Amino acid sequence: MPAQWDLIVIGSGSAGIVASKTAARFGARVLMVERHRLGGDCLWTGCVPSKSLIATAHAAHVMRTSERFGITADNVTIDFARAMGHVEDAIATIEPHDSAEAFAEFGIEVIHGDAHFTGRHSLEIDGTRHTFVQAVIATGTEPRLPKFAGTDSIEMLTSDSIWELDELPPRLVVLGGGAIASELGQAMARLGSAVTIVNRRDRILPTEDERSSSILQATFDGDGITVLNGRSAAEVISTDGLAGELVLDDGSRVPFDRLLAAIGRSTRVGTLAPEAAGVNITAEGFIDVDASLRSSNPHIWSAGDAAGLPKFSHIAGVSGSIAGTNAALGLRRKFNDQLVPRVTFTSPEIAAVGITAADAVPGKHRVYTGEHLSTDRAIAEGEEEGFAQIVVDTRGRVLGGTIVGPRAGESLGELTLAVSAKLSTSALASATHAYPTFSDALWNAAIADVQYRLKSGVVKSAIQLLARVRRATLGKPKD
Repeated sequence: MPAQWDLIVIGSGSAGIVASKTAARFGARVLMVERHRLGGDCLWTGCVPSKSLIATAHAAHVMRTSERFGITADNVTIDFARAMGHVEDAIATIEPHDSAEAFAEFGIEVIHGDAHFTGRHSLEIDGTRHTFVQAVIATGTEPRLPKFAGTDSIEMLTSDSIWELDELPPRLVVLGGGAIASELGQAMARLGSAVTIVNRRDRILPTEDERSSSILQATFDGDGITVLNGRSAAEVISTDGLAGELVLDDGSRVPFDRLLAAIGRSTRVGTLAPEAAGVNITAEGFIDVDASLRSSNPHIWSAGDAAGLPKFSHIAGVSGSIAGTNAALGLRRKFNDQLVPRVTFTSPEIAAVGITAADAVPGKHRVYTGEHLSTDRAIAEGEEEGFAQIVVDTRGRVLGGTIVGPRAGESLGELTLAVSAKLSTSALASATHAYPTFSDALWNAAIADVQYRLKSGVVKSAIQLLARVRRATLGKPKD
């Protein structure tokens, strides 16, 4: 007889882990299926290794630029193997949290193998049949490789394979201009590689506002990174399968020792055969789900990248919670795709949530900016290039914004909470903020809106009335 489960979760990345734990907490008998390594991309090739490498690169950059603080650090050398060792140590420290033993403590059973659906309530894992009441597809995505002349003759790096390097490439060419290309490109440059970014769009980070892009571009210039915007690859020429020349669409050639592709991600459905379970697939290859993350088979749900949601680990986790709850309890909680905080972990960090200045509509929205040029902590640290910007409606409610600067991702938490809770700038302005911090810029932007509302409309009239009443009540001072 086939094994029977209340819930089978396919994939052990952020979405799969949270979906499994959520359902298990509600008493469901859960099976998690993983074809490769428990923990998914975030642990092994995404969040953890990239932020570990970025931390190492930042340390190197601080040493190189310490003269501005009156500190001379001669002969800064970088042991790339030890830098990658720090990455491995970080993974090894976190890995036990995502082990089969850790999941067993939640009552979750783990099976390693390839799964494929055989019916609306059944699947096989390496030849063994299992049945389920509900299922969650959380198979994630994988790096997309470009296709142009010569790509079949070269071993191209991706955000999955770059962690296998044991030597720093003297010359690294990066294809792409998004978050992954920017983060890895800057980190490798600060570790000593001569980096060229080939970006087919007209500016770096094209999904962020122009000012954020220009600040990052200026930093890249200072890091010695060559950014070729508006250019695309036409051909790659290599004799050893690793190094060679990249021929661009304008005929120019860029030599490299390794080539890194960071042009996006593709679905990872593989041999899962969701159509055998009556699950529809979108034209882009994602699981077709409704707002509650339920597929065309009402007993099968999807979360994270597999469902075509914004490709962030925190979104995978939140959507995994929703899918796991709906599957276990029969609810129809909806995923809010209007509130997606995002951070690009370059230096400076670029963070945004909700409506940004580019989306603001005159007469409907107001935009306020707190400049780091007038933020005391930024001045003290010599990091005046950034800013904090908020977008509010006519009632002063915070709808979103952008923060650029050191630890912008940390400051984004307050802004995200304000948007989520529909707080007004009055609520932000009236909260006491620790001084001096980079969050002062956000606080001052909120104060600017409060001051605007105090000087206009009904509020202004009310204040003037109170002032007149107060003067009349007190009368003239007596000798």
